[in-house]
Amino acid sequence: MNVTLAVTAPVATHAIVLAAQPGNGDNGGQGEDFGKSSPTGLLLLLVFLIAVAFLVRSMTKHLKRVPASFDPEEPTDDEAPSGEQADEGAAPADQAEAEAKEKAAEKAVEKPKEKAEAKEKSESSG
Repeated sequence: MNVTLAVTAPVATHAIVLAAQPGNGDNGGQGEDFGKSSPTGLLLLLVFLIAVAFLVRSMTKHLKRVPASFDPEEPTDDEAPSGEQADEGAAPADQAEAEAKEKAAEKAVEKPKEKAEAKEKSESSG
């Protein structure tokens, strides 16, 4: 029984010492201005709230532009892969479409050449 008294006695003294500390005049950093805010703090808070509002607005704009899925789109059986010519075994409509595109590209290249030649002829004859 003497052992338990010897062990509990120091604990009780420490508890008394800890309980007595706040009464020594130290308020733990809480002076007379503790809990009062200044106009500078209010201004800073408003600036932060405005910045957060702009960030949220910008983020929602960017999120609207994000695609639903980042998986690459696979072409269907009816479509030829992009950037490649139609296969020989493709349907006649696909081949005609490809030929029409090639002819349009050739005409687009020929037109500036014809205009340049006509301009040179008019300058040389004039």
